Amino acid sequence: MSQRGITLYLHVHQPYRVRDYSIFDTAVDHNYFVETDPLSHRSNERIFQKVADKSYRPMNALLEKLLNSHPNFKLSLSISGTFIEQASQWAPDVLDSFKRLVDSGRVEILSETYHHTLAFFYSRSEFEAQVEAHRQKIREVFGVETSVFRNTELAYNDELAQWADRYGFKGILSEGWDPILEWRSPNYVYQPTGTDSIKLLLKNYRLSDDLAFRFSNRAWKDWPLTVDKFMSWANPTSQDPLINLFMDYETFGEHQWADTGIFEFFEELVGKWLNSPDRTFYTVSEAIDSHDPVGTLSMPATITWADSERDLSAWTGNDMQREAMRYLYSLEQDVIRTHDQSLIEDWRRLQTSDHSYYMCTKWFTDGDVHAYFSPYSSPYDAFLYYMNAIRDIRWRLHAHHGAGGLHG
Repeated sequence: MSQRGITLYLHVHQPYRVRDYSIFDTAVDHNYFVETDPLSHRSNERIFQKVADKSYRPMNALLEKLLNSHPNFKLSLSISGTFIEQASQWAPDVLDSFKRLVDSGRVEILSETYHHTLAFFYSRSEFEAQVEAHRQKIREVFGVETSVFRNTELAYNDELAQWADRYGFKGILSEGWDPILEWRSPNYVYQPTGTDSIKLLLKNYRLSDDLAFRFSNRAWKDWPLTVDKFMSWANPTSQDPLINLFMDYETFGEHQWADTGIFEFFEELVGKWLNSPDRTFYTVSEAIDSHDPVGTLSMPATITWADSERDLSAWTGNDMQREAMRYLYSLEQDVIRTHDQSLIEDWRRLQTSDHSYYMCTKWFTDGDVHAYFSPYSSPYDAFLYYMNAIRDIRWRLHAHHGAGGLHG
């Protein structure tokens, strides 16, 4: 019988945030992402370095320590192309530390879109181009192949699973959301409806979010969270074979600061979990390879891992977001056929899902989360700067093709 295992998956990503790009910059200055003021709180380099100091460097050091001291400790990472670019430019030591983790042979990298986009829902050709670009970047930087797919924001539906199955992936990740699961447990492997061979792993959102969102919340009825309490919830005597803990990498040190005790908690959790010979850690691929599906699961409507609704409303819920995405993707054919790599890259960086997330106006259950993650004063500022950049993309297209040469 397989050991009961924690499948730990951490998502590593940084976007290129749009600077204060005014209407007066359009057709004059094509720099959308590099702040002219290096002290700006929206400087991508400054933000990256801050998060590197708080999260990437200490957490990678801890992961190396745990890999060295616990032979059964393993984990999986997804690392966006935009993160790799920024780390290469501004913190090569951080990228080197991720390489060392992967070189251990016990850290798997998952496949995703290069620019952390929602392109699947707008353009299949662009989506596939980004998946291939990401796979190539992972080969180039880490020397490994990817065999499991996770979509941006864990956005998932049956159609995506069927695409991933045809594409040759052996596994895919999704949120384990109660309205979909009904009586089922997220702690098993499933087969997506309408697929032949791909397997589905579901996030145990209660246990994952206890760490990612509630760990330092003193108003939470279960604060402070101890390892013994967490392990009692994970219920080691249960017959469920898996506990899938999926969260942002920045949970450790950035979302939950070091002074909350998150690093110490994690180190103690790994040690105590592996104290028993019937418990282990799995990479995503190992969890998939070691367990047969217990049934099929259908998700006809798209779900994500964000907010109380677990849908796409955080990115497409208001008119600003929908208008921004409509304008952006309407330019695809004209952008691609310029063969202008600088223009294409700028257009793709504008696809990163963070941009529409910053435009979110859901100031109810999840408003504080959106406000925390946004570098802008308001969703409306985020929209205005973004649309000015789109206007400049259109101007650059006219410069390429002439006023009569656009399709969109």
